[in-house]
Amino acid sequence: MSFPDLVTAAQLAAWQQEPDLVVLDGSWFLPGSDGDGRTAFLTQRIPGARFFDFDGAFAKPGTALPHMLPEPAQFAREMARLGIQREQRVVVYDCHGIFSAPRVWWMLKAMGHPSVAVLDGGLPAWVAAGYPCEQGEPVEVSPSHYALPDSVGGAIETPELLAAIQSGTVQVLDARAPGRFAGLEPEPRPGVRPGHMPGAVNLPFGTLLEQGHLRSTEQLAEIFERVADLDRPWVFSCGSGVTACILALAATVSGHHHWQVYDGSWAEWGGNPELPLA
Repeated sequence: MSFPDLVTAAQLAAWQQEPDLVVLDGSWFLPGSDGDGRTAFLTQRIPGARFFDFDGAFAKPGTALPHMLPEPAQFAREMARLGIQREQRVVVYDCHGIFSAPRVWWMLKAMGHPSVAVLDGGLPAWVAAGYPCEQGEPVEVSPSHYALPDSVGGAIETPELLAAIQSGTVQVLDARAPGRFAGLEPEPRPGVRPGHMPGAVNLPFGTLLEQGHLRSTEQLAEIFERVADLDRPWVFSCGSGVTACILALAATVSGHHHWQVYDGSWAEWGGNPELPLA
């Protein structure tokens, strides 16, 4: 039986004591906001959860771009430090509902982890269902061995994306807010131009959510059919590669599997004056 990409709080609660299950807290906050992921993790979390820091330990070093996907060796090393093995099932959540957890889901998928799901509704859904939480420093886990990923999938880089846009072979779906997509609002990162990629369509990530949960499979399919070209593969982009992964999760749940995430997203594209924009 294949592992689902989206699970409920009741499903997670039923599995919680199973030894091959790991729960990851992927909470993250936008730069400039009041919170930070690790503080949220220490304040309140699902019992036994481990913090997945995609802005630090799991981010590629030596680049000005935020939280870029690391090399496989770094990913495997950090997964081992979290005591995770490739054979284990992973459920990831965040403190917002569904916001940054899909980024962790996508990273594990990209690195070939076979069984990973997002908790629908995140920590708020867990709390609303009456399940217990814990706080403070977590119990230390013993390091594991995590098999080195063979390759990275589900991601596209700038040269390949530029060629695909110019040839019209992909459909870019941009998860940013309409004002930023249209270039009517300034970008939050210095030096990043306003606008969007030529030919891209706007699909704000909030359109796919309802009260912190993904919309129904039928609603998601209808939304994608309304805005996207179903005959071309999709590329998901956003501000820095986080909320694009909400689109990736929603597409997968609704049965669309021919997609990639543009990891650098608008932080990379808009920050390069040599790349075209609309």
